[in-house]
Amino acid sequence: MKNLICFSLIILSLASCSKSADNTPQSTDRAITVSDLPADTTAAMGEGVDGKQSRPFYTVTFNLNTKEHHTIHNAADSTQYLKNTNWDIAFSKEYNSYVVTNNGTIAGTPGYGGPGVGRLVIVEKPFDQVTTAPSEEIFQSQGLAGVGWDNGNGYGWFFYSLNNHICVPVRNRTFVIKTATGKFAKLELLNIYKGNPPVVTDLFWPAPYITFRYFVQEDGSRDLRNK
Repeated sequence: MKNLICFSLIILSLASCSKSADNTPQSTDRAITVSDLPADTTAAMGEGVDGKQSRPFYTVTFNLNTKEHHTIHNAADSTQYLKNTNWDIAFSKEYNSYVVTNNGTIAGTPGYGGPGVGRLVIVEKPFDQVTTAPSEEIFQSQGLAGVGWDNGNGYGWFFYSLNNHICVPVRNRTFVIKTATGKFAKLELLNIYKGNPPVVTDLFWPAPYITFRYFVQEDGSRDLRNK
């Protein structure tokens, strides 16, 4: 009996030590990272690229809440997927590098004619440091439909060289957006190349596979603290 009691005490002691030793910090980051979202990977800018077609790139839509995405191949897809609030951002144009919001009033954008109220404002801060969405006045005066190549004007999410034709993401630049239904979110666009490589020197590195990070404030407020 005495041996049984001692054995039980040892087991309890080990369990207690195991619990106290589990001090692994739990992440409190509410941001979502999407890695290697395949956009239109079968299109190419020119002839002679193995396994690809020389044609315009199909637009790909993305819902920040459900993560649902659709590729717009034709007019039927456009009618079904674009003229609604079921998507918040779309990847369009060359190599799906132009990231556009869902706004029904901006001609030339995928959501034109629909009910979306999306808009985008550039904030020159790292993602985690952007804690509040800009005022409505700033969205009206500085808001953009979307962002793509930064050719030196400070309005894009990547730099592009006409010498090597490689995209280099702009660091520490965050995009605060209104979703299609008017909620506030922030977006960090990280890469267009598969695997999110820190450096790309190969023109034929697999693309477009888009990696990005975002946080949506679901309560409708301008609070964008993700931690």
